[in-house]
Amino acid sequence: MESQIRHRLVLIPPPFQGHITPMLQLATILHSKGFSITIAHTHFNSPDPSNYPNFNFIPFFDALSNTQISSKNFIDITSTLNTKCVSSLKELLIHEITKLTHEKIVCIIYDGLLYFIDSLAKELKLPSIVFRTTSATNLLTYHACAELQSKGYLPLQDSKSCDLVPELNLLRFKDLPIFNSTNPDDFLQNITKTLSITPLGVSLEDSSLNQLQHLYKISLFPIGPLHMIANDPNNNSNKTLQESHNCISWLNNQARNSVLYVSLGSIASWEEKELTEVAGGLSNSRQKFLWVIRPETVNDVSAWSESLSEDVKEGMAARGCVVKWAPQNEVLAHEAVGGFWSHCGWNSTLESLCEGVPIICQPYFGDQRVNARLLSHVWKVGLEWCNVIEKDEIERVVRRLMVDQEGEEMRQRAMKLKHVIGQAVTGSSSDSLNGLVKCILSVNI
Repeated sequence: MESQIRHRLVLIPPPFQGHITPMLQLATILHSKGFSITIAHTHFNSPDPSNYPNFNFIPFFDALSNTQISSKNFIDITSTLNTKCVSSLKELLIHEITKLTHEKIVCIIYDGLLYFIDSLAKELKLPSIVFRTTSATNLLTYHACAELQSKGYLPLQDSKSCDLVPELNLLRFKDLPIFNSTNPDDFLQNITKTLSITPLGVSLEDSSLNQLQHLYKISLFPIGPLHMIANDPNNNSNKTLQESHNCISWLNNQARNSVLYVSLGSIASWEEKELTEVAGGLSNSRQKFLWVIRPETVNDVSAWSESLSEDVKEGMAARGCVVKWAPQNEVLAHEAVGGFWSHCGWNSTLESLCEGVPIICQPYFGDQRVNARLLSHVWKVGLEWCNVIEKDEIERVVRRLMVDQEGEEMRQRAMKLKHVIGQAVTGSSSDSLNGLVKCILSVNI
């Protein structure tokens, strides 16, 4: 297989950064195993082909309006993709199949959000594998939601939101990603597919993996954390935001474990009033901080900064570094970083765990609530956020993580998890990757 590449994979991500990044990481890994790679993607938020010169990138019509794109409405965009992209993607795949002369498409690997691709692949007689970009525990919540709806628990009354969900390892009803949905069926479309790739916290989720296999009798390939295997310099790439590497120079001048890294990822954000409270809380905590404020978060960052009180401005100037975007893996790996204030997306969660950095958990939607609960109450390396965006509460939480004994104990537990993950990457995760490659090359997919 090393002498000639005749097996081509088509990987299809949705246009969300938290899904594009791990898909490209997976593509990088599979390319290193000898496969040719084609990335089929939407025009909206398309990846930059120049970062991956060995891949073939082909766009397909996504039917998204400018209003949908600007709103960043996750559910609305996903629904549109699944209902209006069938014909355009079908046409594109047929074209790819017919133009290949010395290669064969041996498999389509698609993100689980794009569940329409399952039937499309069958129609084109192409083997397919679904790629999950969330935790195994989050996949179990989909099963729970279906069960809860059938028993009349959904939609859920607020009075029951803090009750524990049976058999879901300390998760509460309010932690479920679709706990108030009246129709979770769409999220269950592909859960029973024969094959599934999951970028998991490896041995951290053995129990959830076993439950999934028991429930659905599916073959799982738990590979991950993907960024540790891919060794991809473009892991943090976001084509709309330019990373500030000046923050690394700033970190180089800070003491070990003294800096709180603050970033809510590429979608979640604070309103301007909340930004002011966060600035006050960070300043009053008297801790060093590296803060990512994306350009679209506030109309004019300079004007907003000038509107702050003098003592807050002095505190930010003395102890803070504010950037539009940061090279997150590099930041979390830096010895100066002792904590991470995060939205708890699965990519950010794994990246933090891999570097032994504990987290202040402020989830917003989807699987973020599940991840936050795992971090705070199962693995005990995170502080649960109370959702009060006020400077006094922010100061208290920041000092709990960065100064108090509670935070130091979390850092010690996080370092132990880092060691466990490192062992799994070269052990069970490597075995699973080899199993995936053999499965793709076999005729019995």
